[in-house]
Amino acid sequence: MIYYKTEEEVELLRAANMLVANTHAHLAKEIKPGVSSNFLNQLADTFIYDHKATPAFKGYNDFPAACCMSINDAVVHGFPSDYELQDGDIISVDIGTVLNGFVGDSAYTYAVGEQKQETLELLARTKDALYLGIQQAVVGKRIGDIAFAIQNATEKKYGYGVVRELTGHGVGKLLHEEPEVPNYGKRGQGVKLQKGLTIAIEPMITLGERAIYCEEDGWTIRTRDESYAAHFEHSIAVRKGEADILSSFVPIEKSEKENPNLNDSYNELRQVSAPWQTN
Repeated sequence: MIYYKTEEEVELLRAANMLVANTHAHLAKEIKPGVSSNFLNQLADTFIYDHKATPAFKGYNDFPAACCMSINDAVVHGFPSDYELQDGDIISVDIGTVLNGFVGDSAYTYAVGEQKQETLELLARTKDALYLGIQQAVVGKRIGDIAFAIQNATEKKYGYGVVRELTGHGVGKLLHEEPEVPNYGKRGQGVKLQKGLTIAIEPMITLGERAIYCEEDGWTIRTRDESYAAHFEHSIAVRKGEADILSSFVPIEKSEKENPNLNDSYNELRQVSAPWQTN
């Protein structure tokens, strides 16, 4: 069953998602070669509790950490570890919070130091695909319109792999609600979008083949061909005419730009702007 939100509930979701954005921004200041994802996870854990919230992922189906930390060929759901980041790594950080009974959920992929051009292009195009999908998240469209926009901007245009087995999802009082929001599909198909629907849209795009596997830890998803994977995610509310982005990349991008150890030059390669993202 799809749970449509009132305006009050949308604002509670916005507060939870803005905490996620600020947590990301806090971590982005510290990402550099030599730092472990365990260290970053502990920073996030402390920051979330200090802001009177709880980590949505911690304990979810026994997941052990506040954040998913997925490095290089890890697509999603990576465990924080003692591995120290190196120049040329990319790290997808997925963060969830529970604040006042509602969930915030947003992911961002960071580029550490010098990068290959193909990696920068992957990040730029995955981020573009997210916003192209969001542009379709308006009253009267369908889930398939979001999915088609993402697939068309990545797989069909550039030959990237679009992960099929993992999807976006509804978000509200629960971390995962109906409906599923895949990153591939056909226009005009799937659930019709109505006001009050709140969903997390999250392209998971690989530089090589789309085939994936799950590690023995039961969580970490990796590409079979060991190609890099990018992951960006926003939680949004469906509106008439224009989607309402409840999370924000604005504070993240500010920290990213101010951190000399992060490579944000991929943003110069982007072709899609998001003028409605003002938070």
